[in-house]
Amino acid sequence: MVIIEVIQGAEQGKRLSIDRFPASIGRSPDCDLVLSDYHLSAEHIQIIERDGQYVAVDLRSTNGSMVLRGNKRIVLQGPDSWEEVLRDGDRLLLGDPTSPVIVACTITQEPEATAGRLVASRSQEDVREIEGRLEEIPSDLAGLYRATTDLARAGLDINAVLVTLADHVFAILSGATHVTILLADDDEDRLTPVLARARDAEVGRVPFSRAVLKRVLNDRAAVLLANATTELDGSQSLMAANIMSSIGVPLWVGEKIRGVLQVDNRATSGIFRERDLNLLAVLAGQAALAVENARLYQKLAAMASQAESEARYFKDRRKKICFKDIIGSSPAMKALFDQISKVMNTRATIHIHGETGTGKELVAQAIHYEGNRADKLFVATNCAALPENLLESELFGHIRGAFTGADRDKKGLFEVADGGTLFLDEIGEMSPALQARLLRVLQNGEVRPVGSSRTRKVDVRIISATNRDLEEEVKAGRFRQDLYYRLHVFPVRLPPLRERREDIPELARHFLARYCQEMNRDIPGFSQGALDLFVAYSWPGNVRELEHEVQRLVIQCDDGSFVQPEDLAPQIQRVSGGAPVRPSGTLKERMEQVERWILKEALAEHHNNKTRAAKALGITREGLHKKLTRHGL
Repeated sequence: MVIIEVIQGAEQGKRLSIDRFPASIGRSPDCDLVLSDYHLSAEHIQIIERDGQYVAVDLRSTNGSMVLRGNKRIVLQGPDSWEEVLRDGDRLLLGDPTSPVIVACTITQEPEATAGRLVASRSQEDVREIEGRLEEIPSDLAGLYRATTDLARAGLDINAVLVTLADHVFAILSGATHVTILLADDDEDRLTPVLARARDAEVGRVPFSRAVLKRVLNDRAAVLLANATTELDGSQSLMAANIMSSIGVPLWVGEKIRGVLQVDNRATSGIFRERDLNLLAVLAGQAALAVENARLYQKLAAMASQAESEARYFKDRRKKICFKDIIGSSPAMKALFDQISKVMNTRATIHIHGETGTGKELVAQAIHYEGNRADKLFVATNCAALPENLLESELFGHIRGAFTGADRDKKGLFEVADGGTLFLDEIGEMSPALQARLLRVLQNGEVRPVGSSRTRKVDVRIISATNRDLEEEVKAGRFRQDLYYRLHVFPVRLPPLRERREDIPELARHFLARYCQEMNRDIPGFSQGALDLFVAYSWPGNVRELEHEVQRLVIQCDDGSFVQPEDLAPQIQRVSGGAPVRPSGTLKERMEQVERWILKEALAEHHNNKTRAAKALGITREGLHKKLTRHGL
């Protein structure tokens, strides 16, 4: 029975004794406990009986519900936690969180009675005594020996251990018809059925009795119930499962019950004897160790898998991006590589300025892996991607309890990158408060986690990047001048793609090969016309825009077909009617670029009629053919 009493709210003092379930609470006159508080829903919460427990279930109320257990508040909120098992003394907090209706819950009687006559009981000390005089049951030694041997052979596979245990229970106890194994969660608050077997068959769900489980847990002993339904006062779960006689044995690990082995006969009462209880108690002692070892191994394997995944992640992040991996042979890129080579083995901070999509992080990685910190971590973060409070925790770490949700200590990226390089992208987006903290790290080489009073020494090289003009940001008062000078020890400017057009064909072919392999496509290459348009386009999104355009082309174009000008995005096709690309290179190279453009314009003007084009250009048709062949037109 559950007694509920309103101790705060419009109906303070109202009581209800619940002995029929489900029972509902809310503003509706049809509820069992009607409360008039405006912030409650019509049917706000319900108390039900399930598996020998009373459960509070929030009925998707507007303002929500909580269970107050001591100082712990349990929010009933979906999708998977709309309910909570009630305990004696719990309080329900309903509706407005700032001024809720508070309902006290008193549990006067468990749903299933646990008192009853026991045929036999074995405490942990009794089991140890039995193990010491096994010679008194010689006829069963062979069965026990085979069981313990097979449990050992099952190894560290938890499923194999559980199946082996169930099989040997059936082998040792001829009267057993059903076996259920329950194991404790990590927090040991509840036992969960993990294996249910019927003799000669495996079933998906075998109903078991919580009345037997409660007796084992309350007595902390193995129990034998020869006539279960009578001895447990006609428990509903016993009758529902048709359990006639039952044995429940705890799986001890030290002084803790880490599981329960329940063996039933669902055909005959009085089938089990004390000898059966003794055998199962001994077997359970061996099985508990096998199960616990398998569970520990499972946890270690999961931790190892997680560590391996993290190591693989960091290994992938640590792929040695060198300058030879950065595509670019234009004079602008050669000058950039020469400039960076002079600073990469120093401790100087580097600030990379460049438009969006120019590859600032790629260059930062190359500086790290070409330099003397390559054996340490390269860690990158985007300062514009997180709000100020989260970015502070991400960079400097926090201690447990520093703020709501900080349930453990966390290292910041400065500590993670200790000895290596920390790349701060979009640093111009950092708030003034965080700018001050970053300046302190650069000055003193110390970080202080959020909520901590202790500082920690770090040795981190900072590479920052932004697409903003930080000098203008300083003048506008949005960026600290002292931090600006700390970061601009060695400024590097990444040229936009329009300033290194010579690299565009090579970049386009590189991305084409990558995405063809990734998508299992066969696009042979680009027509010269498509490449000409690529080179002529201004690429406001720089290398990133070029990469995405090539990725789209790989998806769109047919296998075996070269990319044609008409396949390109409309904004790229529009440049075809403009002036030729500004020639670059040697005089000969520049003259060839201009000649090539003139030939293409003449052909287009005369609709590919070579005779008319040659006449317009003042050359013979054969001369035009030679020039077209030389230029690949």
